Amino acid sequence: MAPDTDNGIISIPSRHSVDATVEKLKSILQAKGIALFAIIDHSGEAEKARMHMPNTKLLIFGNPKAGTPVMLASPGIAIDLPLKFLVAEDAAGKVTVSYNSPRYLQQRHNVPADIMKNLAVIEVLATAAAS
Repeated sequence: MAPDTDNGIISIPSRHSVDATVEKLKSILQAKGIALFAIIDHSGEAEKARMHMPNTKLLIFGNPKAGTPVMLASPGIAIDLPLKFLVAEDAAGKVTVSYNSPRYLQQRHNVPADIMKNLAVIEVLATAAAS
């Protein structure tokens, strides 16, 4: 299935549950030496507020060796860095992995193409975790 994109966000279907997809992402990031800065459990926080939402988690991750040159070239991109994955289940039980398209980030922040390769790994990571 081809990835869906809307306003610079790419969403690809995962063959796994939210929690299994998150675990795969954690393992992949660790194996690649990419720091996982935080996991925000949106659905867990909703439950604490006595509200229900499908399982939804946001992973914030990055590598200063890759991100710093991008921010030096275009400081405004720091609003979109570190990189993020949104792993979410919809009302029908389908799980997706969503992230900002590197092309969108490049256009939004006018980043030179040769430096954007530093962020292109996000597509490979998402595909590996979803399959």
